[in-house]
Order: sequence, then C-alpha cells, then structure tokens
Amino acid sequence: MQQALSETRDWSQLQPLVERMRSNIEATALPRNLGAFVDERAATCGYQTLWTFFEQEEGGVASYAQAKAAIDRTAAGLHAAGVRMGTHVAVMLPNIPEFPVTWLALARLGAVMVPVNIGYTGRELDYVLTDSQAAHLVVHASCLPAYEALGDAAPLPKAAVFLIGDDAAAGADGYARIDANAASLPPDLPQPELDDLVNIQYTSGTTGFPKGCMLTHRYWLTISLVAAMRGGETENPKNILAAQPFFYMDPQWLTLMAMRVGGQIFVARRASATRFLDWVRRYRIHYCLFPEIIYQQPPGPLDAENELKRVSIFGFNKEFHADFERRFGTVARESFGMTEVGSALFLPREAYHMIGSGSCGMVAPFREAQITDPDGNVVPDGEIGELCIRGPGIMQGYYRKPDANHAAFRGDWFRTGDLFWRDAQGFHYIVGRLKDMIRRSGENIAAREVEAALAEMPEVLEAAVVGVKDPARGEEVKAYVVLQPGVSASQASPERIFAHCKSRLAPFKTPRYLEYREALPKTPSEKIAKQKLIAEKPDLRAGSFDRVTNQWL
Repeated sequence: MQQALSETRDWSQLQPLVERMRSNIEATALPRNLGAFVDERAATCGYQTLWTFFEQEEGGVASYAQAKAAIDRTAAGLHAAGVRMGTHVAVMLPNIPEFPVTWLALARLGAVMVPVNIGYTGRELDYVLTDSQAAHLVVHASCLPAYEALGDAAPLPKAAVFLIGDDAAAGADGYARIDANAASLPPDLPQPELDDLVNIQYTSGTTGFPKGCMLTHRYWLTISLVAAMRGGETENPKNILAAQPFFYMDPQWLTLMAMRVGGQIFVARRASATRFLDWVRRYRIHYCLFPEIIYQQPPGPLDAENELKRVSIFGFNKEFHADFERRFGTVARESFGMTEVGSALFLPREAYHMIGSGSCGMVAPFREAQITDPDGNVVPDGEIGELCIRGPGIMQGYYRKPDANHAAFRGDWFRTGDLFWRDAQGFHYIVGRLKDMIRRSGENIAAREVEAALAEMPEVLEAAVVGVKDPARGEEVKAYVVLQPGVSASQASPERIFAHCKSRLAPFKTPRYLEYREALPKTPSEKIAKQKLIAEKPDLRAGSFDRVTNQWL
C-alpha cells in the first residue's frame, strides 16, 4: 500500500510539473498510422507479452511479435477477400484476441472498422450495417443468430460474412472464412495517413438511433498517448486491465496504451463486479477504469492489497473520493471524455488539493475547451454553460448525418451537450447534460444534481432522475432508486428519501415521484440508459410513490 495520498501539497509548485508533462505529450511525434505503430512496438518489445485474454482456454496469450504476425495474416486474408483502403467492415465479436487483431489488420489496409454490439438484435444489426454502408461483416458464431434473423432481408450476402468460431455453428454453410494462408500483402500497398478514417464508432444512442462517429488514426494514437503519459514521468503502468467490451472504445485505446508503454493488457471476457478486485490482485494491475459499484460493495481486508498506481473514475461521488484512495491505496482521478472527442479534461495526479472537489480537471493535451452560452459566447469563470472542445484528432463528424453535424459543431468547436463551469485555476466541474435538464415551473433542474444528492444516502446504491410530464408545471421530478444489498424499502422509505433530498436541495428540485428498482438499465459503457427507463411505460407516474398525494400510483 502506498503512503497517504490525500496529503495537501502546494499546487503553485506542482503546476509546472503538469505543464511540463503536457508539453512533453504534445511534443511526442505520432507514427504515420496504426499499422506503423504496431510495427514499431513489435520491433521494440518483440517477445514480451502484449495481451492475455485470461478467460480464454487456448490462444489467449500473445507476444508483441505474435500479435503482429496475426495482424499481418489477417490483413492478408482480408485483402485476398477484396478488402481495400476505405472498405467498411463491421465487426461483431466478443472479447477474444480476434477483435484487436481484426481491427489492427483493417487499420493496416486503410480500411474502416464498424464495431457492433454483440447484444444487438437483427433489427439493430441491420441498422448499423446499412447506415455504415458496410461491405463485409466479421461475426462470431455465437452472434450469428442476429444476422440469421434478417433472412432474405439481410443487407449482405453470406459470401461477404466472415465467420469466426465454431465451424459447426447452425447455419454456417455458405459463410466465408478469413484465409489464414493468403499471400502476403503487396509491397506497394497504399498507406493510410494520420487523418484517414479507421473507425465508424457508434454511440449508445441516447436519443433515437445510434450515430456513427468517424474516428481517424490520429484519434486513436492521440488518446492512447495521452492516457499513457498523463500519469506523470514516474508512474510507468505496465499491467493494464480491460473489463469492458471491445466493441466499446475503452479496450481499443487501452490496448494501444499498453503498447505505448511496452506493457501488457489483461482482458476479461465480460465485466464482473464480484471478480474485479480478484483480477486486479491476480494480474498485478497498475492501471484500470475503476467502476464505482466496486467501491459501493462492503469493504474487505484485502482492498488495499494491490499494485494499482492510478485508476480512472467517472462521475464518482466527491464526498467519498478521499476514502476511496485510502481504502484502495491508490491515486484515483476523474476525467472527462466522449467518443466524439476522446480525452477532453483530466485531473492531474499532482492535484492533491482537488481530491473531493468533484472536478473533472483541466484541459487535456491536444485539446482546447471553452464554456459558452446558447449563442456561442464564452461565459466568465464561475458561470454555467455548454462545454465545447476542439483540437487535432477529434471525430470528423457523424457518418452520413449532416443535420446532426450541423447541430453538433459550431465552426470547429464540438458542442458536448454537457453543462459545466470553470474555476479561476482552470479546473472544470460538470453540472449535467444540456438535454438532461428538467424544466419545472420555469426552473431548470439538473438531473445529475438530484442524483448526486440521492447517492449520498448510505442506503442508496445508485439512482436515476428523469422528468415526468405535468400539465400544471410542465415537468415534475421522478427518481428511480436502487437500494444497497440487504436494505429494504421500509428501511429507506419514501418519506426518508424525500426528507434527505429536502435537506440538500431546494424544494423545487426535490423529487415528487419515487420508484424502487432492483437494477437500472445500462449502456455498453455502463452508463445508466435513461432512454430505456423513459420508454418502459406511457405514464411514468405508474408504479411510483407520489410525494404530493402521499400514495402509490
């Protein structure tokens, strides 16, 4: 366990270290493309282990050299099948080595990967294939039923679908395989440049259908460089854990981050709150994205028995930040990023005085930030406005969505849709989503603020707040609450929850409606999927306790 990490230090003395770190990152030359990066790291690290897919019985471990060889073989096989620079290829694979191999093989060819959620139904898969104009699909046998469900309406012929996995899978006849023995790539193969497209990465789709973010080689090389170096000059995180699905962006940049530091990435088949800390200890993890739900579990005697050097937390309750670091014996830092912009804000590890502040941090390397009013005017420090980000390597736009692009960009500034304010030192604080505001009787209520108040109750595991249409006030506030294991609704009664909120919030912000839930629906990135809550029933008041009428509806 490290020494006490929440000690107060003089920020005026530490800030120059942060500025030097930023300068060093921005001065680091990027390779020509992802393929060149793979070659460079394989030449440097050779037979060091690059990845361990530790829940795979065979073939889950590869050195840098072995990974490069697999990438080259796959690139050759895809090229033999007709994949060329600019070809769009959908990839629907679980967390197996074939995912990063296929991605980086496509990158070598200058082709474009379209990651697909392995939980998608046929309808959702059809939308992504069609919207992205995918010419091929690489699919695991376990995901094949989603494609089979499309029947004759499938947008791709079987010959354009590359099957990965069990040859005996039902309906496998007629599907293609990536030729593992194809001829080597031509020596004069065109090389992609930094700003060429390599991913069409679909967002979770909080409103309507998902939108495809057009991400370049520069995007991935930048985000992984920042992640690798922003911990400071002495951190050197060699063992990195990826417990999220590869079709989401995190394991992709975590893999590149591991390559950047000459380290190893340990990949779980799927997320598990009960096994997470065991993985951290067993694989001597130095860096990971740390889910808040792990902290919410009862403390254990081995919590601090780990080799973590730093973890990333997101939207963590600021009241428990110092306790988190004490309990797990590591540095925990907030940051803010989006699929659209990559890394935008980060809290430096040197900013000890900001522990418990709730800040998302300072502007990340390669990025500029401004907070604006609805007309695009920059607001003074301390005032709330929309966070806008620009810089090299942010997304090129949403694929084939001109209206969405017009709404999302003001010039070259990307409008995040998040409400922030900034203090005089340059630290940023998130207030809530611009569209996640509840308008009650002319008052704007940030759902995030109410959720934070609810999360302060020791009986509450997590909460989500939405607006409910109301003829008199426009909207009323409804809270969905998941209680801690072993806590009953009688122990955390509606009256107790409302009283707690009233003690922390203005009366108009206190929820009127309350609904208990066993769990809340989540997006692939483990964010609460409020759109699913809202779509559950036509009248969101049904099944709720009404504070005004003091009854269940």
